[in-house]
Amino acid sequence: MSLLQFVASAQQTPGLSYKEYIRKNVAAKKEVDVFLNELSWAKFDAVTGYKLGNYMPHDGIDNSSSISTSQPNGARTSFLYANKKSRINAYGNSFTQCHQVSDGETWEEYLAANLGEPIRNFGMGGFGAYQAYSRMMQAEQTSDSSEYMIYYIWGDDHVRSLLRCRYMLIREWTKTQDKQEGVGKMFHGNFWANVEMNLSTGKLEEKNNLIASKQELYKMTDPDWMNAALDGDLALQMSLYKNGMINDIDVVKLKRLATFLNCKVDLNNPHILKNSIAELLDKYSFAATEYILNKIKTFASLHNKKLMVVLFDPYRVMNELLQNKPRYDQQIVDFLKKNQFNVFDMNLVHVEDFKIYKLSIAEYYKKYFIGHYNPAGNHFFAFSIKPHIVDWLNPKPITYQNTFDQMINFKGYLENY
Repeated sequence: MSLLQFVASAQQTPGLSYKEYIRKNVAAKKEVDVFLNELSWAKFDAVTGYKLGNYMPHDGIDNSSSISTSQPNGARTSFLYANKKSRINAYGNSFTQCHQVSDGETWEEYLAANLGEPIRNFGMGGFGAYQAYSRMMQAEQTSDSSEYMIYYIWGDDHVRSLLRCRYMLIREWTKTQDKQEGVGKMFHGNFWANVEMNLSTGKLEEKNNLIASKQELYKMTDPDWMNAALDGDLALQMSLYKNGMINDIDVVKLKRLATFLNCKVDLNNPHILKNSIAELLDKYSFAATEYILNKIKTFASLHNKKLMVVLFDPYRVMNELLQNKPRYDQQIVDFLKKNQFNVFDMNLVHVEDFKIYKLSIAEYYKKYFIGHYNPAGNHFFAFSIKPHIVDWLNPKPITYQNTFDQMINFKGYLENY
């Protein structure tokens, strides 16, 4: 341990070192057994780590279970116009997947009902910005390809892109789910493809999944292998440290990272080190998101696709805006505007909606959220984004065409209806 590491460690609340934390929190064999061999919320994927599986988590509205199932291609099960070729695919994390509601209560299905055409839901809970991009690259180069792509950025998706494995950050949640749902039924966050900065060059690099097959997933039960695999995962260390879950971190590497990012944070003052690391982690994650957005824009341009970026972060950005505070992700907002992305910002929609009611912020959240959106929240989102999608599509959906033969003519985009 270097002197700077020692200083950082000594000023923290006594606890586990990074290596000790990993050793203590490796996966149990039964978790992996269930994930690979039984019906569960997620299923293995060699690139993104996992895709949507088939399960009924007990996490829905009014203490219900939600029916969460997938199609053979990994998309969430849809019903409306399901046998038709889709011209819209949606990518993102759990707010795209619509976790905590049943298959027919997603915003994609609400929109499909109104537009008279399908919207494919390739979202998956826990994905970061890079994993959603990776899922897009999988689907958009197959027969599932669409002309219009919705790319949804939620909450801490920025940080998740940088992690080799999110499992360590959600360990306590996983333990709770094991008790509620059964061991392994909600297993996810395993190794996936990610983005990291090369601290020698200052360049962001795309990394392959360190676990390429189902059988290799059992390596996650081995403390020695896990320590070796996660050695140097700076984003994970920063996340654990700022959350008070470990007591050591390599400040030398942090300073190098800060220099490359031109982020002027004080990493010498132990009394504000957590806050400094949190600020630096945001900067690091935004750099990754900008890198990913540029790749998606290039891909869309090369393949004559249309792209819409959705921003929504109910528990940080939206909350800040409702309290008239600056939004922490302003850098991404500015980047999207500067580079002329087509953007729909649901945070701003909620700010305007909040003004209608005489409710506290906590009371307002209960209207739409049960952690994720409840069915009413998904419905509100669907009809908030709907005018933007109608204007975006060409030709317009049949329900928005002013023709006399619209009941029988889907020519040009839903042939042989």
